[in-house]
Amino acid sequence: MTRRRKRFGSGRPALALLTALVALSGAALAGAAPADAARRDTDIAPGVGYEEFDIAAAKGPAHAHVLTVDLRNPRVRLGLLYPGAVAARTPISQQATAQGAVAGVNGDFFNISEAQHPGVQATGASVGPAIAHGRALKAAVPDGQRFGPALPPGTSTEDVFGVGVDRRARLDGLRLAGSIRTPEGRLPLGGLNQYALPVGSIGAFTAAWGSASRVRATCGTDTDRAAPCSTDTYEVTVRHGRVVSGADTPGSGPIAPGTTVLVGREAGAQELRKFSTGEPVRVRHRLVAAESRVPYRFALGGYPVLEDGRPLPGLDDRTSAVRTAVGVADGGRRLVLLALDGAREYRTGLTIAEVASVMRELGSVDAFSLDGGGSSTLVAREPGAAAVSVRNHPSDGVERPVPNGIGVFSTP
Repeated sequence: MTRRRKRFGSGRPALALLTALVALSGAALAGAAPADAARRDTDIAPGVGYEEFDIAAAKGPAHAHVLTVDLRNPRVRLGLLYPGAVAARTPISQQATAQGAVAGVNGDFFNISEAQHPGVQATGASVGPAIAHGRALKAAVPDGQRFGPALPPGTSTEDVFGVGVDRRARLDGLRLAGSIRTPEGRLPLGGLNQYALPVGSIGAFTAAWGSASRVRATCGTDTDRAAPCSTDTYEVTVRHGRVVSGADTPGSGPIAPGTTVLVGREAGAQELRKFSTGEPVRVRHRLVAAESRVPYRFALGGYPVLEDGRPLPGLDDRTSAVRTAVGVADGGRRLVLLALDGAREYRTGLTIAEVASVMRELGSVDAFSLDGGGSSTLVAREPGAAAVSVRNHPSDGVERPVPNGIGVFSTP
């Protein structure tokens, strides 16, 4: 993975800076704006604001829904929204309400379909790394196995947006560092709770994975997501540090606490076949940051589009779509969360190059693209409400179930 220099500049509040791109005072197109479009600016909670406005994009008007989050307010924090398992999906409004968030947006791209692999079910698991409450949930799949638009040059599936224990937001990269120790020696760990393992590797699946089948982890290759599933696989179950069983085909079903299922393909499968029942095995894993020395409290995947106030070179400026993005300003103390509206009149959306420009005009120094299209959703509580409501129009007509998102929390 190519990493770039540290991105930690100082932004400035800039909702008023969208000059040529944004018509803040212009009325929304007839029939396209949400019912409450006339209420342009709302305080969701102390340190959390919501605003919506029109954007004059190259291929037609877009409508933006924006949350601003001030992490300097001690009552405000960000966290990972997810359904309680890596390989699971629910609407972001359900995730936010279940976890007590006051607002949020959808997160990473994910394993949404498996048309190329008959008989194999999509897992719903996200592409990139994920950390919740300081605990590593999963690592990144190989670049060639990701779902979503092509990555900009110099980026990878290991790229993340996250917030450290110092309450500062950053763009970074997280790689998996892990090993499998047996009496015969040590083997490298090639994956953690991910829907695709590198060719020839061994991956670990824990209780955080959920109950989805682990077969998908052995399909495709590092460069071709649609390549056939491997015919050389093996699975070993380790419980409380000892091997309890083995199988030629990866299984499914919930994994109990204290249990790790090791799945191998090709050379990894050949190594796992050497394990014997009762043999002691220790599996260790952690996510290592490319830049930050501060541990992450929360992180999720996507890809950067703006760094140090400059758009990344090679951003797509042709394909317009409904988008979701997050921006970092004021030394990581202020966040801008953007989701476009998917109503028919606005559905042309923005190109990734336009997203970078809009996020910069909103004051972001760094910005990160999240999943878009039918996944783009922004939720926030109405004043006095106990649960969040969807503020944009999802382009599918209803909320799409997604694996994770960014939650905004406010302590009473």
